[in-house]
Amino acid sequence: MLPRVLALVIGYCFGLFQTSYIYGRIHGIDIRTKGSGNAGSTNTLRTFGAKAGVIVMIGDISKCILACFVVWLIFHRSFGDIDYLLRTYAGLGCILGHNYPFYMGFRGGKGVACTAGFINSISWQMTVIGIPLFLFLFLTTHYVSLCSLSIGALLMVGTIVMGQMGLFHLAAGAQAEMYVLVAIIVAQMYIRHRGNIHRLLTHTERKTYFHHHE
Repeated sequence: MLPRVLALVIGYCFGLFQTSYIYGRIHGIDIRTKGSGNAGSTNTLRTFGAKAGVIVMIGDISKCILACFVVWLIFHRSFGDIDYLLRTYAGLGCILGHNYPFYMGFRGGKGVACTAGFINSISWQMTVIGIPLFLFLFLTTHYVSLCSLSIGALLMVGTIVMGQMGLFHLAAGAQAEMYVLVAIIVAQMYIRHRGNIHRLLTHTERKTYFHHHE
């Protein structure tokens, strides 16, 4: 149990590095007072432009990759049999830290870029599928929320498929535990996007472009 708790805590600490908030403060703005009020890469893109959005997205992806890597460094020799499970705890912790940072009144982002970083940390196969899927949906619909929700679905389905194929090398109990953790990651992503889901269904969701678009 201790490695699991430590992996979760390590992930949460990495998640507290709020790239969008820090970028905004450097430019004299609290990103949470602009646009959607969300401390994430999409709101940063809309507020500061494409370059800022990309910087924040890379930062948020990287912090989750680093969290999973640090957990691997610490535990892979002694707990190699649950390596992927511990990475999942680290990923969940990082996403929770990003979404609910204690020093920001638990008002963070929606965890999409962090989730992308987690996917990169557990499966190159899902990464190879996820990148073109996200780009295709974005370029054809310009709904970032739809792209994000699709990535969440890919994570859930991909994890189960790969788990059943034995690619995570986990015992049955640990595999089921990983499924539960991934389900929590995806569920909280959908919960954080509940407003977006409503707007998508009512055709009132705002589109996002890399350049100014009337």
